This record gives sequence, C-alpha cells and structure tokens, in this order.
Amino acid sequence: MFSFFKNKFGNKLNLPNHGLSFTLMVSLSFIALQIPFHHVMGSDGSFTLFDLMAPTFGALFGTTIGMVSVLFVNLLNLILKGQYTLMAVIRLFPVLFAILYFSKRNRYVSLIGIVCMVLFNLHPVGRQAWQYSLYWLIPALVALLRVQNVFTRAMGATFSQHAVGSVAFLYAYGYTGEFWQGLIPVVAGERLTMGLGIAVTYVAMKAFAKLAEGRIRVLKPVKAKVK
Repeated sequence: MFSFFKNKFGNKLNLPNHGLSFTLMVSLSFIALQIPFHHVMGSDGSFTLFDLMAPTFGALFGTTIGMVSVLFVNLLNLILKGQYTLMAVIRLFPVLFAILYFSKRNRYVSLIGIVCMVLFNLHPVGRQAWQYSLYWLIPALVALLRVQNVFTRAMGATFSQHAVGSVAFLYAYGYTGEFWQGLIPVVAGERLTMGLGIAVTYVAMKAFAKLAEGRIRVLKPVKAKVK
C-alpha cells in the first residue's frame, strides 16, 4: 500500500500510438461527468467522477491536449444540458488549472496557489476568512520543493483547482466570511478524497492505455518482409 504513495510519473504517452486509448478515455470521461459524488457547497451543483479523471489527461497526453480535450467534454456537456448559467460557466475553468499543475512538474505552477491567496485576501469578504486560503500553500510548497510522486502532485492539483474555483466564486457571489470559515473543515476531507482519487485514476488510466495498445499490436497482422 505504501509503495503506491511513492509512485512516480513516467513519460507522457504518444498520442498517435495511443489514439484508441485516448478516444476511449474521452468517451468514458463524458460518462463520468454524469456521475456526481460530492455536493459543491454554496451551489446546486456537484463534483463528479470527471473531476478525478480530468487532471490525468494532461499528465498522460500533454498539457495542451489535456486542456483542450477536457474543455471540449465540459462544453459539450454544457450545450447538451443547456446550462448557460454563470455558475456553470465558472466551473469550466478551475479544472484546467488542475490539469496544468498535474502535467507541468516545475516550480512555476506554485504561482497558482500564491496568486489565488493574494486575490482571496484582497476581497473584503475573503479577508474575514483568511485562514481558508492557507490551504493553497500546499500546491505552492509541493511545486517549490519539486516533489514528484503522483499522490503529492495530485494533492497539489486538486488544491490548485480548489484555489481558482474559490476565488472565482468569491468574486462572483461573495457569500459571507462565516460561510468561508465554515468550509475550512469540510475542505480537508473533500480534497484528500479528490487527491487520492486523481492519483488512483492516473495510475489506472496509464495502465489501461498501455494494456490496450499492447493488445492492439498483438492483433495487428504481421507483414512478411520482402527479401
């Protein structure tokens, strides 16, 4: 069990060689988007299993491909459901920062958490619950210390998503200082669950992609060499 938490990132998968796996994962992600698992406090929406899958696309296939594919799935879902509310639009973007964090293993992604801390505390309501923003030291420290195991980076990714989403909701809706303070104990369990889910999903999806492409290569007819 403890060896899982030491799991390191491997090389990104080459899309032309893993096209079928990518297509299947995108299709599966749309299904996952329909399966809620945790209510988003202060809204009528929920986190879905897609929130666990989305960051792994960037880590597996590259940042740009990951962000474009996840945005495509989210936009398609929004159009099909006709949910053109401000809240629905806001929720399109925080996950993109989780993808960026999980796929870019450098110190620059620490800025996501740091900038969000500044923006949160510049808001008059945010300042009343400044302790809430301390959670975003986690992704900053993980990036600055260059910790490279999958679970720790997954925690950094989910807290980056949390930081961007929280700041967006703060400036869009405000709420109250008491509301944000009340979320502090809730966030700990919520993000631990999501971080673990992202790490498990990454390992599982990478194994699936390699297994699927391995089977395809075995099934391809071997061309006889012309002598």
